[in-house]
Amino acid sequence: MKETVISVTEAARNFADCVNRVHYQEASFVLLKNGKPFARLVPARAKRCTGGDLAAALAKAELSPEEACAWYRDLRTARRTLKTPSDRWQ
Repeated sequence: MKETVISVTEAARNFADCVNRVHYQEASFVLLKNGKPFARLVPARAKRCTGGDLAAALAKAELSPEEACAWYRDLRTARRTLKTPSDRWQ
């Protein structure tokens, strides 16, 4: 999916064009306000995974006790080592 970075002002001036590009070309826009990412304009059918989606997938997973323990260890390690990005848009 092609992503374009534009200002909120530019998006407002060309809103219909932006919406059409998102819908027909599956483009996406990151909108900047004061030079910082402020919002996104993405297709409604864009794939995304929420915590609820992950929980539902895990509930359906049939893991052996060994696989479940390994998964839990990996999750614990990831939580200790991964840091939240300072810029949520990246």
